[in-house]
Amino acid sequence: MATATPTPTKTPVDKSRGSHSRHQADDSSSSRSRFEAYNRLQAMAVAFGEKLPIPEIVALGGQSDGKSSLLEALLGFRFNVREVEMGTRRPLILQMVHDPSALEPRCRFQEEDSEEYGSPVVSASTIADVIKSRTEALLKKTKTSVSPKPIVMRAEFAHCPNLTIIDTPGFVLKAKKGEPENTPQEILSMVKSLASPPHRILLFLQQSSVEWCSSLWLDSIREIDPTFRRTVIVVSKFDNRLKEFSDRWEVDRYLSASGYLGETTRPFFVALPKDRSTVSNDEFRRQISQVDSEVLSHLHDGIKGGYDEEKFKPYIGFCSLREYLESELQKRYKEAAPATLALLEQRCSEVNIELERLDSKIQATSDVSHLRKSAMMHAASISNQVGVLIDGAADPAPEQWGKTTEEERSESGIGSWPGVTVDIKPANAILRLYGGAAFERVMHEFRCAAYSIECPPVSREKVANILLAHAGRGGGRGVAEAAAEIARTAARSWLAPLLDTACDRLAFVLGNLFDIAIERNRSRESEYGRKTGDMEGYVGFHAALRHAYNSIIKDLAKQCKQLVRHHLDSVTSPYSQVFYENDFHGSFGSSANSYFRHNQASAGSIWFELSDCGQVSHDERMRDRENIPPENNARQKTPGKGTEARDVHRESQMTVPETPSPDQPCDGVKVDVGPRKRIARIGNRNPEQLMKVHNGGSLLFGNGDCGSRSAYTEICSLAAQHFARIREVLVERSVTSTLNSGFLTPCRDRLVVELGLDLFAVNDEKFMDMFVSPAAIEVLQHKRQSLQNRQKVLQSCLTEFKNVARSL
Repeated sequence: MATATPTPTKTPVDKSRGSHSRHQADDSSSSRSRFEAYNRLQAMAVAFGEKLPIPEIVALGGQSDGKSSLLEALLGFRFNVREVEMGTRRPLILQMVHDPSALEPRCRFQEEDSEEYGSPVVSASTIADVIKSRTEALLKKTKTSVSPKPIVMRAEFAHCPNLTIIDTPGFVLKAKKGEPENTPQEILSMVKSLASPPHRILLFLQQSSVEWCSSLWLDSIREIDPTFRRTVIVVSKFDNRLKEFSDRWEVDRYLSASGYLGETTRPFFVALPKDRSTVSNDEFRRQISQVDSEVLSHLHDGIKGGYDEEKFKPYIGFCSLREYLESELQKRYKEAAPATLALLEQRCSEVNIELERLDSKIQATSDVSHLRKSAMMHAASISNQVGVLIDGAADPAPEQWGKTTEEERSESGIGSWPGVTVDIKPANAILRLYGGAAFERVMHEFRCAAYSIECPPVSREKVANILLAHAGRGGGRGVAEAAAEIARTAARSWLAPLLDTACDRLAFVLGNLFDIAIERNRSRESEYGRKTGDMEGYVGFHAALRHAYNSIIKDLAKQCKQLVRHHLDSVTSPYSQVFYENDFHGSFGSSANSYFRHNQASAGSIWFELSDCGQVSHDERMRDRENIPPENNARQKTPGKGTEARDVHRESQMTVPETPSPDQPCDGVKVDVGPRKRIARIGNRNPEQLMKVHNGGSLLFGNGDCGSRSAYTEICSLAAQHFARIREVLVERSVTSTLNSGFLTPCRDRLVVELGLDLFAVNDEKFMDMFVSPAAIEVLQHKRQSLQNRQKVLQSCLTEFKNVARSL
């Protein structure tokens, strides 16, 4: 900082000077009043966490740069602060009070989290022990290596100035043994934070043996105060450097330091006693004065040509620094008094308003109408935040509050999708999402899971049971109906668990929104300084609100399960065949096959291999042909009807056994499963031929060779196509829209109403059960007591500063 010429040393009152002496005494009394007022204000700020722009001096420097010795010299007595520094990692606020009646120093420590001071401490070793023990206790409690919470010590002594200095832990390059590795960075960060407020004066110490160009910490000070406008630079251990000078130009060049600090910045040069042996306080102060005299004498007599006394003498010696700091702080106190008075009036007004609000809240704990209004406002605000999160929000931070797909599966306890053997990884699975984004990801994951399930293999016995039953009823569409029945059964069995799982996963995503909505609501209230129904401390109400929200989500999940099950029942009903009949028109039409292939490609589904006749063993084929009559039997002709029989055979192109088998080949057979199926003429037919028609005729069996596809193979293939169509209709047309409207619409539009019905549609007696909370009332009363104490101290400081302002 561009330091001004220090004020002259105060002289004793001289009776011969008359009015000048009285004026000086009055000014001293006024300065002391300001100092005491600011000391009280500072103690209050520390106790209550108030951030007030009080002019303060912050001492900074490396651990071996002489900061501890300077503080002891300012106090006028030693208390082993050098040993303490290695053990302390908290700031120490030294309030030095010049009290002519205190011939021995009286030190008192401010109680933690209180504006009160404890009993006086006289022993120097006890002072060091208190600082050390308090530091260790706080760091153990906070589990940190350093803490910005200060220790406040008030020292009243006849030989100390009216000065307040915040002593900070010394900068270090490496953590000492037993401390975390990041301790140096923690200290540097904390000191920068303490030194940054513009109302604070920086007292930076650096020993004389360090050249300005190689200073380790000067750049850190420049980051805080680039122009040194509010920095007092002190070169410590100046006597060590004096031995290197012989000519005046060397001394003057060193004292100016203009090449590094600028033309307007004048550092102070200080030397203090090196003798650390135990001496009395009087001897200690005598040694300080003696070192000052020796330094000035050496500069005047020991240097050839002396030095520029007019320019540099005000900045040499401990006494000069002490007087400058005291006068500079008093000047800043005086300048800041009007602004401090205005700020105190503002804070008193704010605390009074807060106290009135708290009184109203305590009174409202028994006011049903007030509680209903506040609770409704809070529930409405939470509901609104849920809607915002569903529509899409970037705060609170998704990195902290969102979940990945794997975390959703794990924390919900649902795990993988039932019946799905492949690992389903939807898009953005590794991102932490919540709200509407997480909802859509689960929907996509459900689609992937559904399309990964194929129509499962069906045993020949099941196919035979279904096929022969349809054939026995005389239908000509036995194969198609059997395949449809197999597909419907498979869809109900395999897709129903998927639908239930989708509903449970979506309910979990929406259930997570409650805590996120509370956090978002809290941050909004803090940001805009308003509260939509202050419900802090009412544990019963918050528990009831959470329970009501979870119940609503649970009911929505139950309703959605019923709706999607209804859609599954509809699409798998035998009467829904007409809905997609056109896609399966014809025997095994190309449209169905192409649609099946399209679905398989678009959804990335995995399908099992379906075996054909060529893959069936010879023994199996022979067993399946047990019921086929001998070939010569099939060629018997009715007498006199041979030509007609050949015509009938030519028309049907097949031989029908008495008992049809599902493995009979059917390739090369014209199959018509449409509404107008082809029916062979039955006139002039023998009973065996009539039986062919009643059993499905050419629809079921043919004379194809073993290489042709069997009815079993065709039914499985057609069932797979039918299953794919059911799945596509269910997933794309029914379930997606149902889940969106079933879950999201109520949460957006009706949540506040549902919560209101659950929480507030009750009589007053039942409603008040949520607010029977002795602990909450206790918390409010404790806050009120704390506010009353703060109000009392602030009002006292305000009165004191009004008196100070009158003397300005």
